[in-house]
Amino acid sequence: MPPPSSRPLAVFYGYAALVLLCLGVGIGTGEYWVIGAPVLLWVAAQAFLDFRPLFWLLLVTIPISTNILLPGGFGTDLPTEPLAIGLTGLLILHAAKHWPAYDAKAFGHPIAWLLYLHVGWILFTTVFSDGFVVSLKFSLAKLWYVGAYFLVPLLIIKTPRKVTVLVHCILWPLLFVAVQTLVRHGMYGFSFAMQHKTMFPFMNEHVSYAGCLATFAPWLIFLGWWLKDQGKPRWWLSFLIIPIWLLAVYFSFTRAAFVALFMAGGAYYIIRWRLLKPALGLAIVGAILLLVHFVKQNKYLDYAPNFDTTITHEEFNNLITATYKLEDISTMERFYRWVAAGHMVPYRPYTGWGPGNFIEYYEGFTVNSFETYVSDNEGRSGIHSYYLMTLVEQGFPGLALFLIYIFGALIIGERMYHQQTDPAARNAIMAALLAMLIVDAFNIINDQMETDKVGAQYLLNLAILIGMGNYKSSSSVEAG
Repeated sequence: MPPPSSRPLAVFYGYAALVLLCLGVGIGTGEYWVIGAPVLLWVAAQAFLDFRPLFWLLLVTIPISTNILLPGGFGTDLPTEPLAIGLTGLLILHAAKHWPAYDAKAFGHPIAWLLYLHVGWILFTTVFSDGFVVSLKFSLAKLWYVGAYFLVPLLIIKTPRKVTVLVHCILWPLLFVAVQTLVRHGMYGFSFAMQHKTMFPFMNEHVSYAGCLATFAPWLIFLGWWLKDQGKPRWWLSFLIIPIWLLAVYFSFTRAAFVALFMAGGAYYIIRWRLLKPALGLAIVGAILLLVHFVKQNKYLDYAPNFDTTITHEEFNNLITATYKLEDISTMERFYRWVAAGHMVPYRPYTGWGPGNFIEYYEGFTVNSFETYVSDNEGRSGIHSYYLMTLVEQGFPGLALFLIYIFGALIIGERMYHQQTDPAARNAIMAALLAMLIVDAFNIINDQMETDKVGAQYLLNLAILIGMGNYKSSSSVEAG
């Protein structure tokens, strides 16, 4: 056996030889994937030694990941989904060995239990699903999302400094995506009709892009606060990013993003003045009254679109005008699917049709008078309302648990914000709450909770909320 001092050098030469061998085999045979084998080996070895770098890598790849369609109608996000699966697996191994050392205040936090109940009902309804395979895939994806984007951060994000590392990991690649999109979009004269081409391959469509930008926006302000509190001389430079950010959101031409950001501005003061409970109560009452208005005496039929005038618009101004007139095709196609969803609910009121199954069954419940030019749904897009999707796929108990989960997290978060005395942790709680509210508002007319662009950020913010709520500046110790 060689002396201990020679082992690192032997490992280095062995790894270098493997890299050269794989390089030669890849070039010689044309099987270029072989060249990446040493990288995968290094990542795997590093992950077993310390999976924190793998977690930071996952965050960096969120803005630049791309969706790949797989055989059988399924798809995956590369490289985020494989990384999330790997991290969740490593977390299970880590927990099996170190579970007694896990912080009960974090993993057993009331917010965490609300999430566990929500996920538990998803797993329960999967058993009764009409399309079991689809629901199983949905449930498994939910598990490794929660593992990688919520449970792993509970282990790592315990101090405000770690929060800033997280912010930087997402900020710079997302800023790169935004700037390159603006530049490419400018080459088309910022055409509304061409904007979808400018974000490929990082974003599949403008809704994910706008949602990703809008959800992260509160963290730009947090970063400025943090740098100023740390006495950094150029703290104000972080605020120069905000105009670029807002410009990117504007040219995404996504109405929900504008509304969500506007609501977040008002929510800041609502949280500061401890008015979140009555505000959420009014939102629930308003939603119920609106629902009653549409359902009573089939009033919703009065809003059926004119098939000939409900078309795709090439100019954003025309889109806004068409929205008011109920002649915008994306808005009215939402109505088409929402009406179908309403007809589906009575058939499966308790366990729903199964997670992920709306797209598989809704066509048999549509109303022809709401049909539009895109109702054939060649792209197999979803219901465009996460709340209604939850009701259809998980039944009334599923929707109730989801609302308790998201509203409960906000209410508990508001209380933690006012209890926290450390300025940095307090600002992080506010940023996390605003980011979560943006997602909650965004999901009224979109279904982005299960995407790595928006849903992953929501879970990260949830973990930050718990971590910063538990943070005590006088006794905190930075982890490696």
